[in-house]
Amino acid sequence: MELGPRRATVVTQGADMDQHLSRPTWSRQIEFTLAGIGCAVGLGNVWRFPYLCYRSGGGAFLVPYLLMLVVLGIPLLHMELTVGQYMRRGPVHALANACPLLKGVGMASVAISFIMCTYYNVVITWALYYLFSSFQAPLPWQNCNNTWNTPNCTNHATNSSFSSTASQEFFKFKMLEQTSGVEESGVLRWELFLILLLAWILIYLCIFKGVKSTGKVVYFTALFPYVILIALLINNVQLPGALDGITFFIVPEWDKLLSVEVWVNAAAQIFNSIGIGFGSLLAMSSYNSFNNNVLKDTLTISIINSLTSVLAGFVIFSAFGYMSHLQGIPVRDLAVDGPGLVYVVYPQAFANMPVAQLWAVMFFFMLLCLGLDSQFAMVEVMVTSLMDEFYQHLITFFKRKELFVLALCGAACLLGIPCVMQVGIYVFQLMDHYTAIVSIMFLAFFEVIAICWSYGVNRLSDNLEEMTGKRANIFFRLCWLIVAPVLITVILIFSIIQFRPARYGDYVFPPWAQGVGWVIALASIIWIPLGAIHTLWVLPGSFMQKLKLSFTPYGLDKMTKMPYYEREGKDGCPVIAVISSNMCRPEKPPVQTNL
Repeated sequence: MELGPRRATVVTQGADMDQHLSRPTWSRQIEFTLAGIGCAVGLGNVWRFPYLCYRSGGGAFLVPYLLMLVVLGIPLLHMELTVGQYMRRGPVHALANACPLLKGVGMASVAISFIMCTYYNVVITWALYYLFSSFQAPLPWQNCNNTWNTPNCTNHATNSSFSSTASQEFFKFKMLEQTSGVEESGVLRWELFLILLLAWILIYLCIFKGVKSTGKVVYFTALFPYVILIALLINNVQLPGALDGITFFIVPEWDKLLSVEVWVNAAAQIFNSIGIGFGSLLAMSSYNSFNNNVLKDTLTISIINSLTSVLAGFVIFSAFGYMSHLQGIPVRDLAVDGPGLVYVVYPQAFANMPVAQLWAVMFFFMLLCLGLDSQFAMVEVMVTSLMDEFYQHLITFFKRKELFVLALCGAACLLGIPCVMQVGIYVFQLMDHYTAIVSIMFLAFFEVIAICWSYGVNRLSDNLEEMTGKRANIFFRLCWLIVAPVLITVILIFSIIQFRPARYGDYVFPPWAQGVGWVIALASIIWIPLGAIHTLWVLPGSFMQKLKLSFTPYGLDKMTKMPYYEREGKDGCPVIAVISSNMCRPEKPPVQTNL
């Protein structure tokens, strides 16, 4: 019989076991649900989903999107939450237990979370900059009568490539003061640096007490964005031309469904939006109570995430219709591209709305809330994983967990400085391209292999039954075993075939910068082979014995932490009692096992 961590003897150092048993939990389960929603619902829901709809046939994109939600998003989220809650550990230990050979996947998820949080907080910095600027009257991007504007500035967009809108010039020449390319670094933008520092202070104050403080903050940061989204929608649908934008959003162009790229984009959007492979939700679920209803949280988080994307689509496309009406060009001809949707196109729409300052303040405050939730999750992955692995060393050195979290936030803040220099937008684009697009696909692929195939669908169902009293149904088991691995493999292959070097607008990064991008990507991916090599190195026996044990769940525990391991007794207790259980009694003296 396969024994899970709660049925296996754990003979470890007392301090490590005490730390594991005293692991904090969410004060109320609703706090985890809200934190999970906040983690999944982010800036991608506001700009990436509408952008993909815009590019992929409007309503036609919803067909593959919803299908991928059912067969990929929900099953994989269920898998991650089950593993995190059962093992009560962060992604490093959880993956090491599931498949020792692929323990590097957990290490890679910590690395990618650290890399992403250094530049993702720059997006929050931009939101704060726009938020502070929104209190001015008129809005600084409302007209071309400013010192930073060029002779080519125009108050209304045209199809001419030689002109630029007041909104574009505010973003490019006022906030970023961007250089001509990555070769020209420029100087530090002190305004942005101070706002970056403020953003990290906000992050620290929200998470320094762990789930106890984060759980209180998410009541506001996870719920308030919906108040603003609904208010924006009510306002936008009353604007002239709004119906044209909404029609473009919901009326399908069915011929687009014949494109493989649309289907892959739908799968990738579900995948990246929910955050499979980042380790964030796995880490946060490790603080759940053992008997929490995992399926309820899975459905709540995944469905609300997708409904938020659709709601944001109505808000954005109603504004598109209004802009189309003002500029006299069709909705499909508007200049829409990536994050510029949030910081260029939408602010341009605000500038012409009644009470422009009010809507601008509300919108950018919503972006701040969305960004903070996602940032909480990425920092929590690092804190959880490092505390799991080096608890005694860290507490000995820092004395208090709060000081360790402060040091972590400080290091990430310093590493984010290149993104707030004049060259910052190029650094940001390079890091985002090679981290969020390249690295995450490899991590997700190996995570699914480690959990679904190595750890096994039956064992995962057993864990679920032990926690909730119910095994996973046939739909989830089929998705875990066949559908999800196949779909992720297809996405990975397609991503490799269709890979394009990083670019920002018309600017293509030079070869040396692309090389730096690959180094950034490898900074997380490299932990997968390194972890495999280390596992094979430390396991005993011949190469084939090492290989077999490396695919055995808890194989490393059996060697490093369990000089004795046991069979299950008649009463369901192991022969050697788990340290945390006083109910079980050994049936006979332990027997030394040769591995």
